[in-house]
Amino acid sequence: MTDDNNIFTKIDALVAEEHELRSKHAAGEIGDGEERERLKALEVELDQCWDLLRQRRAKREFGEDPETAEARPASTVEGYLN
Repeated sequence: MTDDNNIFTKIDALVAEEHELRSKHAAGEIGDGEERERLKALEVELDQCWDLLRQRRAKREFGEDPETAEARPASTVEGYLN
């Protein structure tokens, strides 16, 4: 993902997958465990995407190259609130 539009496209795809997953669960096509596991993975991916966008915006704001922003590991992004 090298630009904001690509990141937003990825976010849209992840949100669409989340909606599809919830629909499948409601229809009984997948079980609770499978839904929970995939939802957690989607949440982590979304958090990483939003974090990358925030990094890119901050770099732009301070005159740095947003292309130098890098996706951080899940352990870093998910650890912000801890």
